[in-house]
Amino acid sequence: METVMSLNAEERARTAAELRANLELAGVGADLVGAELGFDGGRLAEALGVDDADPADVWVLRDHLEDLVVAVGRAPVPYSVLTEEARAAAERWFPLRKAPRRG
Repeated sequence: METVMSLNAEERARTAAELRANLELAGVGADLVGAELGFDGGRLAEALGVDDADPADVWVLRDHLEDLVVAVGRAPVPYSVLTEEARAAAERWFPLRKAPRRG
């Protein structure tokens, strides 16, 4: 059985906007981020859009983008839904993966 994000439409839209803002702040292309995560274009688009995405993909993308933004010396856009408190709840529902590290 596939697990889906249990967010309402407004939360999904806000999370997608935050992910895209951090992608822009990271200064790297979506293709590179997808390759680093092992996501093909469709899987990356789903994770960036949050809708119909595997929630573990959204979380690993969130963490990877945050790492990339920090690595270029910027402050990431904070996540209003995918907070550390939400991470604890998510871990009870599905396994989360560690984001790859550069360097």
